[in-house]
Amino acid sequence: MGAVTKAEIVDQLAALPLFAGVPRSELEWMAERGEYRTYAADSVTARTGERMDELLAILSGRFGIYVERGGAKRKIMDAGPGDMGGSMPYSRFTTVAGDVIAEEDATALLIPRDRFPDLTRECPAVTTALVHHMIDRARGYQAARFNDDRLQSLGKLASGLAHELNNPASAAAREAQFLGAFIDDAERAARALAEAGLTQGQLAIVDEVRRACRQPPKARSALEAADREDDIAEWLSTHGVTNVPADGLASCDVSLDDLERVASAVPRPVLGVTIEWIASGIIAREAAKQLASATARIHDLVRAVKGFTFMDREALPDSVDVSRGLADTVAVLADKARSRSVHVVVETAPDLPRVHGFGSELNQVWEKLLDNAIDAARPSGTVTVTAGQRSDFVVVRVADDGAGIPEAIRNRIFDPFFTTKTVGQATGLGLDIARRIVHLHNGEIDFTSQPGRTVFRVRVPLSGAQVRESEVR
Repeated sequence: MGAVTKAEIVDQLAALPLFAGVPRSELEWMAERGEYRTYAADSVTARTGERMDELLAILSGRFGIYVERGGAKRKIMDAGPGDMGGSMPYSRFTTVAGDVIAEEDATALLIPRDRFPDLTRECPAVTTALVHHMIDRARGYQAARFNDDRLQSLGKLASGLAHELNNPASAAAREAQFLGAFIDDAERAARALAEAGLTQGQLAIVDEVRRACRQPPKARSALEAADREDDIAEWLSTHGVTNVPADGLASCDVSLDDLERVASAVPRPVLGVTIEWIASGIIAREAAKQLASATARIHDLVRAVKGFTFMDREALPDSVDVSRGLADTVAVLADKARSRSVHVVVETAPDLPRVHGFGSELNQVWEKLLDNAIDAARPSGTVTVTAGQRSDFVVVRVADDGAGIPEAIRNRIFDPFFTTKTVGQATGLGLDIARRIVHLHNGEIDFTSQPGRTVFRVRVPLSGAQVRESEVR
């Protein structure tokens, strides 16, 4: 034991809250048969997956437990003086859950596993304290992993939403930047046209064609649109109009006959500026339309995020619109579905009744099921989400067309920490959390699977579910 005496170790053990009230004789038994060990700061004391063969009673210093997440180490728990680590009597944990690192100089008393039978026989008070601590540790570890899983999910959603928002935001910024230049072009063309001194009859023809360009364009295939642009470009070239891009005129429903009417009505020297005035109006309106579309998309995404998280609602059980929750969940996962070329179809009954519960928690269920389904779907496949009423329940089904769940692992799908994904991609808690949330809403969750079709089904009662806020959260 080096410079530390047995009496000093007993005093340190007696000072720990865990052993308050434990007879000193039992602490002396531990000090006599244990090994006093010191750890330098930043040293790795155990590796993920190693067998735990000792009870570790931390006397001083702190340790952190780190797991691999996305190629980086992430701390999920820490322990300090009075905490117990390693193996314990009656514990089913046999391997280390993550890398254990001393975060500062630390000391501990180690009791080897082969001493556990003697420990439980000779030290009943210590054993009782260890059992209570083991239960608390299991709860804390479970809660830490749950929080880690939620943070991972939030990180993935945040990344996807950032990408999803970037597209319309960039489009809006681009169109806003160009819109001013387009308006300047339109004003310059208008001044030049005014200086041309056209008659009222000539202006009427030009204005009539310009108004026709404001009508919504007809639907055209890519080939038809390209042919139309080529025809207009040829017309402009033939009439010596070189300062007007053909794509602007081609984007509206102006016809070659309309352009010929203008060419016949105005003097040839004025034709270029007249067509430019018509085209500049088309281009400016198209930019304004694109700007409105992009900002509307941003608004829809923000609304979906608010709906998904219930960020503007008090954390109390309430009447929940499942249809809205499913739509918001699909919106926040749209980037992931698109990146995998998976088509997501949502079909909800138009008169779907509301359920009673926590909307943000139920949205977590839809998010985890949909996220898994997108991962499981075949390349360029389809995920189908349906919701309808069955008796006194709302039934939500999430189906994918992937390879299916192997028979050998179906009974483990809802087990905590079980995952078929590679290390770092998942915690194995998604379906366990989903099941807990569904059960706390007095609902049920199950699945059927075969090659080409896997369906997860959730049943949530329409009303009266006595959800318990403290347990859900």
